[in-house]
Amino acid sequence: MRVFISRPVPQGWLHLLHGKVDYEIFPEDRLLSKEELKRHLSEVDGAIVILADKIDKEVMDAAPNLRVISNYAVGYDNIDIEEATRRKIMVTNTPDVLTNATAELALALLFAVARRVVEGDRFTREGRFEGWSPVLLLGTEIKGKTVGVIGAGRIGREFAKKAHALGMKVIYYSRTRKEELDKIGAEFVSLEELLRRSDFISIHLPLTPETHHLIGKKEIEMMKPDAILINTGRGAVIDEMALADALKRKRIKGAGLDVYEFEPGITRILLELENVVLTPHIGSATEETRKRMMEVACENLLCALEGKTPPNLVNPEVLS
Repeated sequence: MRVFISRPVPQGWLHLLHGKVDYEIFPEDRLLSKEELKRHLSEVDGAIVILADKIDKEVMDAAPNLRVISNYAVGYDNIDIEEATRRKIMVTNTPDVLTNATAELALALLFAVARRVVEGDRFTREGRFEGWSPVLLLGTEIKGKTVGVIGAGRIGREFAKKAHALGMKVIYYSRTRKEELDKIGAEFVSLEELLRRSDFISIHLPLTPETHHLIGKKEIEMMKPDAILINTGRGAVIDEMALADALKRKRIKGAGLDVYEFEPGITRILLELENVVLTPHIGSATEETRKRMMEVACENLLCALEGKTPPNLVNPEVLS
């Protein structure tokens, strides 16, 4: 069996593949072009790819032997699932293992924006700190504040529980009510009510046709003027230009973003603003989580190549 892995990772993370498949690792830590993807997938039976690798019909046309696409991510909007299913190609992902790490980063962004940590770091490094002042870089405390959680999947629920433990009042918007959140006193509300009531808003949604630009100009106008928006879900859930304009006008207080609508591109206005903290899609970037994600991706891959049902198959219709 031949396998292609689209980004270099430590060899120790691939121990499950040793002696079982013949694998090739793309040697450079950069995004592959479509032509490179087509070339490297042309003769393989399976592939481990990242969220930035767009696997569409054209790429699949170039990969006649492909039996499994193991996505090294929870999301899989980079893959044409319908086309893969039509071709009997299994698609898998890596849920659960990055839940805690991503929820932690959402909290880190919340703290960073609320307490102006990045501004303070820059202020200090630039030699502008001349001593304590009663009004220097005043921020916002989180205890007792209302946090609105948009999307109550695994990560959203974990974030909500952490926020609750820190003394925040949790309200949430989701397709269905979540007993796990009801148990901690979280309140199930409409999106409009969440936007109007929340001091902090944290987005934990996948990108689908329904969630694209769920938060646009109209929704931002519903928010409190001192609201802070956090996004560790998918960039295009927010209309990035509308958010940039609102931050520039100080229509809302601030934002913390780990994902972007045109990733890896970022709306230029955001790069110039002090009231937004930007991180480079590192929600799952802990040593423990990234290693376990690769192990899960390898487990999924091997199961598919051995004719078994992978534990994290996202298109079970392929089996019918």
